[in-house]
Amino acid sequence: MRLVTYLGGSVRRVGVVRNDRVFAIDASSMEDLLAEGEAGMARAARAAETGSGEALADVRLLAPVLRPRKFLGIAANYQSHIDEVKAANPDYVPPVHQRWFVKLPTSINGPYDPILLPPEGSELDWEVELAIVIGRRCRRVSADRAHEMVAGYTICNDVSVRDWQRRSPTIMLGKSFDSHGPLGPWIVTPDELGDPHALRLRCLVNGEVVQDGSTSEMLNSCWEQIAYLSTVCTLEPGDVLATGTPKGTGGSMKPPRFLKPGDRVRCEIDGIGAIEADVEKERVE
Repeated sequence: MRLVTYLGGSVRRVGVVRNDRVFAIDASSMEDLLAEGEAGMARAARAAETGSGEALADVRLLAPVLRPRKFLGIAANYQSHIDEVKAANPDYVPPVHQRWFVKLPTSINGPYDPILLPPEGSELDWEVELAIVIGRRCRRVSADRAHEMVAGYTICNDVSVRDWQRRSPTIMLGKSFDSHGPLGPWIVTPDELGDPHALRLRCLVNGEVVQDGSTSEMLNSCWEQIAYLSTVCTLEPGDVLATGTPKGTGGSMKPPRFLKPGDRVRCEIDGIGAIEADVEKERVE
């Protein structure tokens, strides 16, 4: 199934997509639907079998999860990205253990909404990533059972303001500007997507391919990530985990290349689809 949060007219709804039509599900939010577990997924499946729905082209897709309790990303999870960062910055020391950072939920953006360049920053960068959406509340889950905790997968552009990222070792601020967490276009359930470690992912800027990799390159698998994080904190339905990016980020290019107003960024992952956004200068009142 493909689960969405969308605007039909001016009303926000949760729905399921089938054959280019979206069918509304009676749920106040995606997080609430996922919290129902198997019952919620069964209700979503039934919704796709009833009524005529709406044409997908006639609705506005929002981020599938709008305000998760946790939006977390793992750093340096692809060797190709580690290598390019080290080449650009010889003093860079790769992490020995999984290194996680917070992206504040207010950074979440719709799959086709503009990415804003803040006046306080200049080094706006892209990162295409597979994102896990948690479906079951869990703590200290083992890696061999971690797949049972997954509601599905979506695309994340882990937009980063590199000059702000360097200001603090936690890198949270450089990852959390408003609009810098595009997600979507939907959550694809595990039964439809298959193996999350065998997906091609790409990022294009103004039609030029700048990143082209595979989730098979992950140093820490999706299951290892869930196990590691759940050792520390309880993961809850709707939590979003961005799983890392391959080589091709702008800050590691020679010379560095950063996004500017008028640029268009497209992130694609096989089996899920694509998200796409124009870069705009943020207006400050």
